[in-house]
Amino acid sequence: MNEITVHLKVNGRPHTLRTAGRTTLADLLRDQLGLTGLHLGCEQGVCGACTVIVDGLPMRACLTLAGACEDSDVVTVEGLDGPDADRLRDAFSRHGALQCGFCTPGMLLSAHHLVRARQPLDREEVGVALSGNICRCTGYNGIVSAVREALEGGIAAESAAVTTRNHEE
Repeated sequence: MNEITVHLKVNGRPHTLRTAGRTTLADLLRDQLGLTGLHLGCEQGVCGACTVIVDGLPMRACLTLAGACEDSDVVTVEGLDGPDADRLRDAFSRHGALQCGFCTPGMLLSAHHLVRARQPLDREEVGVALSGNICRCTGYNGIVSAVREALEGGIAAESAAVTTRNHEE
């Protein structure tokens, strides 16, 4: 078995880990770091349950080799924080966007990426953007509504911050 050393930052904390060269990022995060909020569903990159953020972009951890993440910054659902994440969690709760919870970690990370982009999206665009995350319980309406609410709140907050900065200058 070929072992490799992987250096990466996970949820803001640096880690140096030894693992088999064929280990996926999902297995590394779950087995060695105990980050079980990352769910494994299809293990073929189709369902999106294993979505994490790697260097600012959503990735399927079940398809990504841990060694390919050398010196990367990884965020799992356990490390999701800040006002955008708070808005998303609140909106998911308010809109009934979580039921069994299996898809929720991957859905939240994909949605967080959308909200951080601060691009106005209509319902259809949000649905298309989240289409790589499969939910078998909610019918997606609550999820799309929650993401739209969080997105609109983030755009409004950004606009208010810009207005405040302009008045201070």
